[in-house]
Amino acid sequence: MKTLSRMIISGLFFFFLSSPAVFAGAAADNRPQPVFTKHFRQTFFAVTEKAEFSIEILPDEKEYKIGRNVVGIVVHDRHDRDVEKAELTVTAEGSTEPVAVKEKGEGLYLASNLDVKRQGTWKLTIQVRDKAVTDGAIFLFPAAATKLLPPGQYSGNDKQ
Repeated sequence: MKTLSRMIISGLFFFFLSSPAVFAGAAADNRPQPVFTKHFRQTFFAVTEKAEFSIEILPDEKEYKIGRNVVGIVVHDRHDRDVEKAELTVTAEGSTEPVAVKEKGEGLYLASNLDVKRQGTWKLTIQVRDKAVTDGAIFLFPAAATKLLPPGQYSGNDKQ
């Protein structure tokens, strides 16, 4: 009788372990997060909500020559490659003018009518649409300016 009980328990245990739902859950939980590279020191960096992209905001010309009165936005995909020909929607809470975005190339986009150094508490939202993938990040100011990450590699778990 004990042998029969052990066989039934072992069979149920094996059945549940081999169930597709168990494997699907384990694969989703253990799936490695993409790794993104932050290149510059005095920049704002975030991994997007679904970890499809990383966004690095270059607020001035100190480390990367982008032009006067322009903010650079560097976008990488989940394979840490430059995102080109994407559609970026940039919204600055409380701004009276729409932010104009123009692609420069090699993952760099230039945003005009955007002052990331302005006073007060406000939110900057950046949505990236590349082919069929859409994802975005929110930067909260002035808090984002006090949480500058050093250059390095960050995963989707390292969201701002």
